[in-house]
Amino acid sequence: MMHLFMRKGPWFRAKSRGYGTGLPIVWEGWFFLALHIAMITGLAVVLHDRPAMMTIAVVLAGLAPMPIYRTKTEGGWRWR
Repeated sequence: MMHLFMRKGPWFRAKSRGYGTGLPIVWEGWFFLALHIAMITGLAVVLHDRPAMMTIAVVLAGLAPMPIYRTKTEGGWRWR
């Protein structure tokens, strides 16, 4: 059902310098970015009393959606 609302084009600008994704350019990008930040923050809050587990969870949560960022960046990822 969500795929009906999701735009097929790019969600993020390419970075003007460096490698990776820039800022979002459509609402789907802003929503995805906010969800990503909320997920990392939530994991950090829930696991704050277990620092080793929190570190692992936050790193994995930070890296997990990178394929989506890469796919939805206009022009893809390359060094600029």
